[in-house]
Amino acid sequence: MACCGNSFCCQCCCREGETRTPEELAILGEIRDEEDEILPRKDYESLDYDRCINEPYVEVLEVIDNKKAKKYEAVRWILVFAIGVTVGLMGLFVDFFVRLFTRLKFTLVGNSVEECSEKGCLALSLLELLAFNMTFVFIASVLVLIEPVAAGSGIPEIKSYLNGVKIPGIVRLRTFLCKAVGVLFTVAGGLFVGKEGPMIHSGAIVGAGLPQLFCSMSATFTLNFFRSGINFNKWGSFQVPGLLNFGEFKCPDGDKNCHLWTVVDLAFFVLMGVVGGLLGALFNCINKSLAKYRMRHIHPKAKFVRVLESLLVTMVTTVVIFVASMTLGECRDLASPTTHNTTALMTNSEEVNSTIRQFFCPNKTYNDMATLFFNPQEAAIYQLFHQDGTFSPVTLSVFFVLYFLLACWTYGVSVPSGLFVPALLCGASFGRLVANLLKINLGMDIYSGTFALIGAASFLGGVVRMTISLTVILIESTNEITYGLPIMITLMVAKWTGDFFNKGIYDIHIELRGVPLLEWETEVEMDKLTASDIMEPNLTYVYPHTRVQSLVSILRTTVYHAFPVVTENRQNERDFMKGNILVSNNIRFKKSSVVTRAGEQRRRCQSMKSYPSSELRNVCDDQAAVVEPAEEGEDMLQQMLERRHAPYPNLCPDQSPSEEWTMEERFRPLTFHGLILRSQLVNLLIRGVCYAENQSSATQPRLSFAEMTEDYPRYPDIHDLDLALLNPRMIVDVTPYMNPCPYTVSPNTHVSQVFNLFRTMGLRHLPVVNAVGEIVGIITRHNLTHEFLLAKLRQHYITV
Repeated sequence: MACCGNSFCCQCCCREGETRTPEELAILGEIRDEEDEILPRKDYESLDYDRCINEPYVEVLEVIDNKKAKKYEAVRWILVFAIGVTVGLMGLFVDFFVRLFTRLKFTLVGNSVEECSEKGCLALSLLELLAFNMTFVFIASVLVLIEPVAAGSGIPEIKSYLNGVKIPGIVRLRTFLCKAVGVLFTVAGGLFVGKEGPMIHSGAIVGAGLPQLFCSMSATFTLNFFRSGINFNKWGSFQVPGLLNFGEFKCPDGDKNCHLWTVVDLAFFVLMGVVGGLLGALFNCINKSLAKYRMRHIHPKAKFVRVLESLLVTMVTTVVIFVASMTLGECRDLASPTTHNTTALMTNSEEVNSTIRQFFCPNKTYNDMATLFFNPQEAAIYQLFHQDGTFSPVTLSVFFVLYFLLACWTYGVSVPSGLFVPALLCGASFGRLVANLLKINLGMDIYSGTFALIGAASFLGGVVRMTISLTVILIESTNEITYGLPIMITLMVAKWTGDFFNKGIYDIHIELRGVPLLEWETEVEMDKLTASDIMEPNLTYVYPHTRVQSLVSILRTTVYHAFPVVTENRQNERDFMKGNILVSNNIRFKKSSVVTRAGEQRRRCQSMKSYPSSELRNVCDDQAAVVEPAEEGEDMLQQMLERRHAPYPNLCPDQSPSEEWTMEERFRPLTFHGLILRSQLVNLLIRGVCYAENQSSATQPRLSFAEMTEDYPRYPDIHDLDLALLNPRMIVDVTPYMNPCPYTVSPNTHVSQVFNLFRTMGLRHLPVVNAVGEIVGIITRHNLTHEFLLAKLRQHYITV
């Protein structure tokens, strides 16, 4: 694009271009500022969605009958109801105390303002407001210090978790307590944040703990039942449908000229969607820059610096709210109710009038700026949707700019904070401004509340880039199904417009955390790659019977979470020597078509020679020189067989592969038997599951399924193992506890098939096994990220 240049604005708003990994950049001789891109981190692992069908699990299956299965089903339904009730009570708890603290704060400060406006002591009112806000935010920030995962909305983390990424501490009880308590103090503290995102995170924690189902129906009824009783003293009436309710959008009875929206309005809605997408892209761009600044200059410092930042944001926000309300507001006339108002409109009017602020304004008028700033965010949204009186265009413009900047600055500080309601409020002020301009300048007869709603949808869609889910939420919040079409059109246009410049806010923060998120599907051109192109050929593996010292060495010197269980495949090497055709399992293969680990590694080294990097070329040349035959005409495989009389090393650190080994020695053919997890190996060692060298493996103790999963989800670490209690010469038989039948793919499987299998089945590790049963590599989610696939595709193009 023409705008893409070196300027800050162009860098922010231009579409994110193609990127290369640091390894590729080093190979190609290019230099890229590390601040421009954050690649997925390799310390994130996938969740274990796939079952490990080992012998202990099979023993459990053997004793399950239909009667027990029905009992399990009944328990699951009970848990569904229990989760729903718990989530509903949690939402009630947060909402009740947010309302209580907010009402207490605004009542005391409002009374102080009324008194001090006559006595000239408004500075005292400002100090009171600062005291309330900074105290509440300080408590919330301290809770985040106790559990850092509780910061932010939690939506990026939950989205990553549901994508299959294991994020430590994301669904723990301590996170739940810090999140739920922290968000109520954050919202009550006056920061421009919402409570909806943190409540989604809290609900996910409840679902994971009770265990792992969701159940919104019972949660909704529980919340509705208690709120109806507490707020209206009508127990059992289910009068309040949820935490987010925008009231009814209705025209006065008898007013035939009033329409909620018309076909002509759709054209304006599309334009508002475009503007909302642009504003959302700008919001995300600025917030991303702020987040990077925090990562480089605030997070590395002492944790208390984060608390100070939260207090600074609170202080600035409080001063801006107070000064803007006192000095920039205009006195506007209250709209008088008409005789044609329906009961619903009368109810809306009563709720609107109950939250107006008359600071420095005479009777039957209200301070429009104070009405927006000196109210809870939900009440301000309600005002913009249903206030028949006018808001000054200057007031709406100033409010939008101030709220936009402060909300952008706030999202990312170390407090539990959501973005849903702030984005709605910011967008509603934009929509109401558009309605005012159309009414005043063009003289159009429109329903202002509809334009405020569409403005809220456009800005929210431009920020988070969601369509269907937001449409459902907004329709439920308005109780007006006729808004379905304009809301959906606006959200789609806002998303398309914003996607032209950058990603949604949640995806941006996922990317900043380096989470290896997998997309829904791969791009079409990625099918030029196969599993052998993206797999990791350098394997750390174990044998079916392995010494304790070898297992301890492997677990302490690697960070892998699964290990192939293999045996050396000497017989296949002899089969290769029988001729050009290999016969195995009654299937005939050409020798040249069978992918081996050594051949694949040699091919990769050859492809690297095409890169303009002398260093890598020299490395590959050295390796290629090693594998050249010593004598012309001598068979390479015969040399390999002659060199393999010595037993294979037991993978102790001092017996790791030597630099003098050939490619075939480094990448010996290995018959694949199954996978065993790190947590399973540690569990076996801690429980002393092993046998002596002079005994049979049948003497090894057996663990049940309950004993294997007793420590879930926090399994012990290898460093918790007391080596003094173990004989390093003892042998562990891992075959009863490995998964003998994991999902596998062929080296020639196309990437789209690999991706669909991995993502659909929720896999953590995917072994690549060739036609003769030898494991040639392994694929994890890091090999399927867009960045990794893009780098491999460029390498493929260069090689071709």
